[in-house]
Amino acid sequence: MTAPKRFTRRECLKYLALTGSGVLLAACAETKSPVASPTAPLKNVEPTSTPPTQQPPTALPPSPTPTAVPPSPTPLPPTPIQVSPTPSFTATPKVGEAHLAVARGADPEKITAAAIKAIGGMEKFVKPGNDVVIKPNICIDYYDESVMYKYAATTNPIVVATLVKLALQAGAKQVRVFDHPFGGSVESAYTKSGIKKAVEQAGGKMEGMPNYKFKKFDIPQGKDIKNWVFFSEIFNTDVIINVPIAKHHNLAKLTLSGKNLLGVVSAPGNIHANMGQRVADLLSVVKPKLTVIDAVRILTAGGPTGGNLNAVKQTNTVIASHDPVAADAYATTLFELKGVQMKPEDIDYIVASAKMGLGTMDLKSIKIEEISVA
Repeated sequence: MTAPKRFTRRECLKYLALTGSGVLLAACAETKSPVASPTAPLKNVEPTSTPPTQQPPTALPPSPTPTAVPPSPTPLPPTPIQVSPTPSFTATPKVGEAHLAVARGADPEKITAAAIKAIGGMEKFVKPGNDVVIKPNICIDYYDESVMYKYAATTNPIVVATLVKLALQAGAKQVRVFDHPFGGSVESAYTKSGIKKAVEQAGGKMEGMPNYKFKKFDIPQGKDIKNWVFFSEIFNTDVIINVPIAKHHNLAKLTLSGKNLLGVVSAPGNIHANMGQRVADLLSVVKPKLTVIDAVRILTAGGPTGGNLNAVKQTNTVIASHDPVAADAYATTLFELKGVQMKPEDIDYIVASAKMGLGTMDLKSIKIEEISVA
């Protein structure tokens, strides 16, 4: 419907004078300039012959009462440094008992069990009701589960599963297994290494390493680092069993039990500066009761991730000791450096750990039991 036409006052008077009618009065509203709505675009207005009456400005609405802004929260104080438990050698050998055992044979389960038995059995390390943590090397997820162990970059799953079974048989309340991979996601590395399946079949539990469980801990005996951020569950347990695979490392020369501890700290790459002493400092607080070195297959070059089967040597060996320094010292003898058999003093973190009194690297001073398993 078309809107009715509005007339100017002059036009109204003219028509009234001619017709004498008041019918048009309703249309005689005074013309005003259009006001744009707050949201409509402004339009140019054609001027009329008579300027529109100026309207008083519309009063601005009162300013709203400002809402009180809550004060900024007081910043939380920095997380205090936790005091790490004092390490102790609670499973030292009895008189006449082997300080270190080396078992050799084709069956990884049998040689693992034989090595543990030779140093007093799992009951020496695990008591009924204990919470047990096993720390293998689950470095990467680069290969399919069926062939991963062949590349000797991750701990043999059979060795890990055997330790889980032995700990449960000794009365452990639970056995948890964890590591932070160098390459790939945690879940993928756990699965492709074959360790997850083997551990769960043996009755153990694979545990993730969420960020909120990493906390800063004091390192009272540290010579280069006085504190570091650790995965706190490594201290929230009764027994730590460290199970590295023996392999070449491009910076440390070898990854053994000391180097394996980089899997439980934040920013492990920063440990590479002055690595020998820093690894020893870590070992001074993360003190495994039992160290088992998987040398079923060793990686002689291209470590830590490997990838060349020509660099893998099958030695069918497992080394076990309560003394991580002695275990590492023996493991060096399985490798060559420039065609010459390596010695413990070739590895900086072994030397630094021995100087700190965390174990012995003098293999001639200890009783070593060597076993062949059919």
